[in-house]
Amino acid sequence: MIDLLAGWGYIGLFIGSFVAATVVPFSSDILLVGILMGGGDPVLSLIWATSGNWLGGLTSFAIGWAGRWEWIEKWFRVKRDTLERQKSKVDRYGALLAFMTWLPFVGDVFAIALGFYKLNPWKCSIYMLLGKASRFAAWTLLFHCFGGHLPWLA
Repeated sequence: MIDLLAGWGYIGLFIGSFVAATVVPFSSDILLVGILMGGGDPVLSLIWATSGNWLGGLTSFAIGWAGRWEWIEKWFRVKRDTLERQKSKVDRYGALLAFMTWLPFVGDVFAIALGFYKLNPWKCSIYMLLGKASRFAAWTLLFHCFGGHLPWLA
């Protein structure tokens, strides 16, 4: 799947990054590095990856906001008790928790929980954008610091 999306260039990077932030366990980081290894422009790659992942995260937030358990359980496989366990984190950190939606596995749950508990959508979207942009910026910098080769991904 990564090869297929990488073959679509920036649009594939956008789609893969979007999907990775929603319903499919998928690594948009590897896709970003693949695009960079293929000669993709670092700034454009960062913009496309961030945009797709951010919009995917906002989709998860919106589904949480809608609060339809059949959607949440079907598409995200998140159980009600899992979301209820996140309540203490949501109460403690508020919209700042959106910055951590880039994290594997728990990031999607955070995005759903923030929407489900109806936190300020503007604050959540800004923190989510900053977190996801920071993640992709870090990968882009790492890629260039290692001269275009990340030994642990080879």
